[in-house]
Amino acid sequence: MTLQSMTGFSRVDGSQGNFSWSWELKSVNGKGLDVRWRLPFGYDFLEPELKSLVAKQLTRGNLQINLALDAQSVEKLPVINEAVLDAVVKMAEIVSARTNVSAPSIGDLLAVKGVVEYSTVTSLEDEQTAIHNQALLVSFQEAVTGLANARLSEGAAIEAVLLDQVAQIEKLKLQIEADPSRSAEAIKKSLSEKISALLNDGASLDEQRLYQEAAILATKADLQEELDRLAAHCVAARKLLGSEGAVGRKLDFLAQEFNRECNTVCSKANSTPVTQSGLQMKVVIDQFREQIQNIQ
Repeated sequence: MTLQSMTGFSRVDGSQGNFSWSWELKSVNGKGLDVRWRLPFGYDFLEPELKSLVAKQLTRGNLQINLALDAQSVEKLPVINEAVLDAVVKMAEIVSARTNVSAPSIGDLLAVKGVVEYSTVTSLEDEQTAIHNQALLVSFQEAVTGLANARLSEGAAIEAVLLDQVAQIEKLKLQIEADPSRSAEAIKKSLSEKISALLNDGASLDEQRLYQEAAILATKADLQEELDRLAAHCVAARKLLGSEGAVGRKLDFLAQEFNRECNTVCSKANSTPVTQSGLQMKVVIDQFREQIQNIQ
């Protein structure tokens, strides 16, 4: 099962009888599923069924859905825009009263832009019902499937990147684990040097304080717990990347856990190579987290 990205585009054209149309669907990243519609006037009744079709294949993303409808061979009738006409008549009366110019003729009024509009007669109930039940929704479902496939295609590419980043994290974790500074001898030597420094710098340091400081230094030198958790996170990441359904939020949480353990490793590092490997790991984790923002 490949991941599904939240970015994609699809277009489906259709026609039936006097009608032709095109669906365009675009999606980008989003915390949830947010759908915005641009439907022709009078087609809002489609929204409930359209939402249901979307929800069956997509769970996250900001979607822009546009339906362009054309009725080329259907009769178009002139309609008077009464609001515009009233405004033009009032303006004509004012101008006529102030200038003594004769009032405009009916032809002059009708010639003013916006007074006359042309309305397409699409109120053929049987044909509109046929489009609704047979063709329009079918082509919309094709468009949603096309969008889902586009998102899956991009998701496959992102999955390859994410798996490579998990491999990089694992490699850096192994480098830290194999660093000579983590050997028992190196930790013992470092601890001995720091305890000696404490004794030399503080003659009044009591034995209990000495043991406390030694315990703190020993704990700080031990990275195994963090390294074990990083290894477990790598296993969990690969499992999520190969699982079914929406995993974007789970991967985002896992990225936070990666970052938490890496920060602890960097703060506890007792050698320059370990610090450098930890910083490189932080860069990869940031890249990992940025990529998963695109995942459903």
